[in-house]
Amino acid sequence: GISASSLGAERQEIPPILKAVENYVRGETAGFPGQVSISVGAVDPRLNLPACPALELFIPAGSRLWGQATVGTRCNGPTPWTVYVPVSVKVMANVVHAAKPLAQGQPVAAADLILQQADLAQLPAGILTEPALAIGKTLVTSIAPGQPLRQDMLRSPPVVLQGQSVKLLAQGRGFNVSSEGKALAAAAAGQVVQVRAHSGQIINGIARPDGIVEVRP
Repeated sequence: GISASSLGAERQEIPPILKAVENYVRGETAGFPGQVSISVGAVDPRLNLPACPALELFIPAGSRLWGQATVGTRCNGPTPWTVYVPVSVKVMANVVHAAKPLAQGQPVAAADLILQQADLAQLPAGILTEPALAIGKTLVTSIAPGQPLRQDMLRSPPVVLQGQSVKLLAQGRGFNVSSEGKALAAAAAGQVVQVRAHSGQIINGIARPDGIVEVRP
């Protein structure tokens, strides 16, 4: 008959699966900002899986290793099987928060901001981790103290105002032509703005500081 020992040897142990999942997640999250902490969830210990010589790990389609996630473990042996293991990925990083109430339209100063540790995986996309990305920009919305700042809450201040007289600067190979015009809209640095030249012609250019609009020939 069949001995109990030969049956036991053919069963896949659960701890190596969990270890493989942890190592896989560590590798996949190595480039994340801040301090990544991973906790691997439980797998039903009663699972009776055939032993696997080589485990293949994957992230199920449509999911990512962020917050509450899942890692698939696949065995492509003679008796294939797949197990899904829950994992929790925390990404603790310094996040830019409002140090006090900030009003809509207010330019952001360094004193308005405070860095606090937070789990990026629990926050919406576009959260700022560098105060320099917020300083000097204008708030699109009012913010309560202790609220994290997102990129979409901020607008770069205009360097060109609507109706302002601007200098049109066309730069090409070995020449530099400048003329005057009137901006038809406000624009932040690097944004495209329309300018009416003295001839009446409407020209598109890139807004630059000091009332200059750069025209690409």
